[in-house]
Amino acid sequence: MPLNARLAVDIGGTFTDLALETPRRRWTVKVLTTPHAPEEGVLAGTAAILREAAMAPADIALVIHGTTLATNAIIERRGARTGFITTRGFRDVLALGNESRYDQYDLDIILPEPLVARHMRLGVPERLDNEGRVLLPLDEAAVAAAARSLREAGAESIAIGFLHGFVNPLHEERARGIVREVLADVPVSLASEVSPEMREWERFSTTVANAYVQPLMDRYLGRLETALRDMGLAAPVFLMLSGGGLTTLETARRFPIRLVESGPAGGALFAADIARANGLDRVLSFDMGGTTAKICLIDDYAPHTARSFEVARVGRFRKGSGLPLRIPVIEMVEIGAGGGSLASVDALGRIAVGPQSAGADPGPACYGRGGAHPAVTDANLLLGRYDPDRFAGGTMKLDTTAAETALATAIGKPLGLDAGMAALGVVELVDENMANAARVHAVESGSTQEGRTLIAFGGGGPVHGYRVAEKLGMRRVLVPAGAGVGSAIGFLRAPIAYEVVRSLYQRLGRFDREAVNALLAAMEREAAALVAAGSFGRPTATNAIAYMRYVGQGHEIPVSLPRWPLSQADVGQLRRDYDAAYARFYDRPVPGSDVEVMSFAVRVATEPTPGPEVLAEVREAAAARALLVRDTARGTVAEWRVVDRASLASGAPLAGPAIIAEDETSTLVGPGWSASLQPDRSILLTRES
Repeated sequence: MPLNARLAVDIGGTFTDLALETPRRRWTVKVLTTPHAPEEGVLAGTAAILREAAMAPADIALVIHGTTLATNAIIERRGARTGFITTRGFRDVLALGNESRYDQYDLDIILPEPLVARHMRLGVPERLDNEGRVLLPLDEAAVAAAARSLREAGAESIAIGFLHGFVNPLHEERARGIVREVLADVPVSLASEVSPEMREWERFSTTVANAYVQPLMDRYLGRLETALRDMGLAAPVFLMLSGGGLTTLETARRFPIRLVESGPAGGALFAADIARANGLDRVLSFDMGGTTAKICLIDDYAPHTARSFEVARVGRFRKGSGLPLRIPVIEMVEIGAGGGSLASVDALGRIAVGPQSAGADPGPACYGRGGAHPAVTDANLLLGRYDPDRFAGGTMKLDTTAAETALATAIGKPLGLDAGMAALGVVELVDENMANAARVHAVESGSTQEGRTLIAFGGGGPVHGYRVAEKLGMRRVLVPAGAGVGSAIGFLRAPIAYEVVRSLYQRLGRFDREAVNALLAAMEREAAALVAAGSFGRPTATNAIAYMRYVGQGHEIPVSLPRWPLSQADVGQLRRDYDAAYARFYDRPVPGSDVEVMSFAVRVATEPTPGPEVLAEVREAAAARALLVRDTARGTVAEWRVVDRASLASGAPLAGPAIIAEDETSTLVGPGWSASLQPDRSILLTRES
């Protein structure tokens, strides 16, 4: 039986995707998510993929898991009843934020509600200065009283964050000890551990979010670990982090907020690996699943990264309208545009799609599980893009009548359209929403989509990819092998990694090299210890970043450190590197201005794991068939031939219109496009001039 088998599991809002790899083969499976108990879907999928690969649970050497459960808990407000203890006079920081408005002229602006109700936010006397010196000792009796008050209020989790606690955690750590004496079984999150950086709103918001999801994630991960052990799978379990690395189960249970974008991060790594294999240095990653679509820019085979992220935005596409999380993330835009996204007609008589989703239960109307509202999948079915008898490899039979009834009732009747044209309107709108999100994301990133190749994956990405590319003016679309479970495959490419961020204010004009070198060494030890728990002795690489700005500016630019310990010459090089980085963003540096460093980040990681040498076998072509498909660009109905992906021969061109079918998804080759199979079994779609 093969050894070194690695299993990846990605729980999405609609489907749970699994990928199993050995050095020679890969198997993939897609099953419906079980929202009431997500581990049940994981176990069902694991059993199915082991049967397909003819393996036993004991053959699995490593399990890698990613999930959107933490994100969904915040968005849907299903987390723990959380209490917050902070410096007296600052309990309303969570509500005030930084007093910025994402829409200056909206008199009825809606701001996101804090995760902690005001009566659960308590202040206690204590104060540190900006260098961590004690100005007012911690009032321990007040902390104990606050803990008792939160116990009476039914707190299930506690967050503690004091002013300048990121410089000196003394008061936060002592407060945790006191709280645990009163609330022995309640988890406690410290801002100095969760997000030890300056800017109290972002730090407090991140810490509260960690506390909010910790009981839920701890229970789930505990149940999952037990269930896997019970089925005979004794391999270690690693979790995908939002920043693109893997970490141990123990670390994930302490800091579950770092898992909020774990599934999408896997997708970005998958796209980056495909880009590298095909020599594409400028790529737009397009990951469309059952609930959301994720768009990420990839340059020089690496996804763009960031140090902050917003969750639960109340304004669509409106930066600043969500709850800020200060964690390492792969930078992307995520919108409610998936196969399960619900369509409706708004008060102005316009078709609207998402962000609400049918999920897996009941799912789109065509699933026949009780759903009555039309979703994007229903619209695609009515347009002829899916064979109702062969959906998901024939494991699900779609109900065309139910889809037609739902679309005619919710969209067609209010707008005076038949069900087919209603379906066209829904799909065109969702494609335009995704294209617009890509445009906005490129502009906000200081880049453009022009000249890029679109890498489409997820269950819906290959279905919508060519039309989104047309709207963006792009001429090349790449659909990788295993596209339907791309995020799960991306987990298998991820390194064991961890990033530590610390604030230490420095001016280059009076740079304290000893203090900085001591901090970097301590950060490297902390990150290396966490990575060592799962690297199994594999070699690691370390890199460090300084977040810098000209004195008086409001935001920082990341600059890689040349090496460390830093010498005086390195400090001079750091200034030159910052000026060059600033010029790339803003055309020219600012001469004569000193530069300040606000914080440092150190990342320790193993090398990414390569994919298998053999992905799949070419099999004999199935009987030729065709589907009647309505083209969304022209509204015309014509026969599109259907070709099984596994039967494609490398290099043989396939002219559109056509559908390339596989178990987890279908690739649409629109009119004016042609497809060819690449050596790595990716499908390259090119648009005619």
